[in-house]
Amino acid sequence: MPSKVRVYGKAQNRTALGIMHAYLVMYPQATVEDLRKAFPRADINPDSGVDEIFQHESEPHYKEWAEWYFEKDDEVLVLQDGSKVAVCTMWTKASFDRVVKHAKLYDIEVAEFEKGQRGEKGGFRLEYLNGYVPPVPAKKSNKWLWICLAALAIIAIILCLLLAKGCQKPAEPQIVEVEKVVVVHDTLYIQQIEEIEKNFNAAEFVKGKADLSESAKFVLHDLAKIMQKNPELRLRLEGHTSAEGDAAFNQKLSEARAQAAVDFMVEHEGIDASRLEAVGKGSSELKNTEDPMAPENRRTEFIVLE
Repeated sequence: MPSKVRVYGKAQNRTALGIMHAYLVMYPQATVEDLRKAFPRADINPDSGVDEIFQHESEPHYKEWAEWYFEKDDEVLVLQDGSKVAVCTMWTKASFDRVVKHAKLYDIEVAEFEKGQRGEKGGFRLEYLNGYVPPVPAKKSNKWLWICLAALAIIAIILCLLLAKGCQKPAEPQIVEVEKVVVVHDTLYIQQIEEIEKNFNAAEFVKGKADLSESAKFVLHDLAKIMQKNPELRLRLEGHTSAEGDAAFNQKLSEARAQAAVDFMVEHEGIDASRLEAVGKGSSELKNTEDPMAPENRRTEFIVLE
């Protein structure tokens, strides 16, 4: 079968970490047991001094063996229940070749190592291939709670009516008006948009530039799929800058950042331009007002239009 995900890496151990992240993207419901079945230590054997490829935070050796595992927030795997799984860092050339070969079983391929700058920390990034769209993890819905509450309310109303009817005098019938009970159901795509919006609004731009980061492109790709399924959905993308530098330049830069996001949605994702608006806010709406020069002020946000 054609590959679905390609992993680019700048170091052997972080490319192995990227493979594990790719698997979790493709199978968001996976547990730590599923990960161990998918990448069994007996077949891969990363290093003779490491007993497991994965360590769940609930396990007794999670902190004790931390020096042999990725442990930073942007490196650990986060499962559907919010718990964390650390991945082994001890990859020899032979064991790395085995995990690359093993990843092909799940339509994951690995590109040649990218050249990094001297002193630059190794990392990885993912690319979706052959039209593959990763599944959006389903959020737990409380719609059943609302349905149960509505059912209880209806039962209570019926009981009240029966009691009232039993207490009425035959010669003086009463007319009881029953209030309608309305059950509000969650709309799945609204939940998905909220999650995508949280991730995209956290994306920061390089100082003085309007280029989209790879993480922002991934989020826009997911957003485009939601828009394709919901043709009535319209968005406004707003570009923002920090307060550093000339105000006129910041205004033009914020417009360019918003337009970059719109252009990507139109040119790469096929979204009709009439459904998107690009607005530049300059440094007029700082996210961090206490530090106007803070990097989190360099951002682009999207807003759902009514």
